[in-house]
Amino acid sequence: MQIAGITREGLAVTALSVAVLWACVIGQSVLIHRAQNDQARALHEIHLLQRRQRAEPASAPTPRFPHIPRETAG
Repeated sequence: MQIAGITREGLAVTALSVAVLWACVIGQSVLIHRAQNDQARALHEIHLLQRRQRAEPASAPTPRFPHIPRETAG
């Protein structure tokens, strides 16, 4: 004697719910992967911009007071 059974409609709704759940899990995984790629790309661009802005001297700095050689008698 059967007390409870799953109707075709109930089975279809359950299958649809499982399909929607898997779609959400896969969609979340794709979004996380894209976000990680965007974060890595942004950090790389920031690093490149910081490297470009770093000041590099055009030539060797000159001393503030020029060195005058002293002559010694000897």
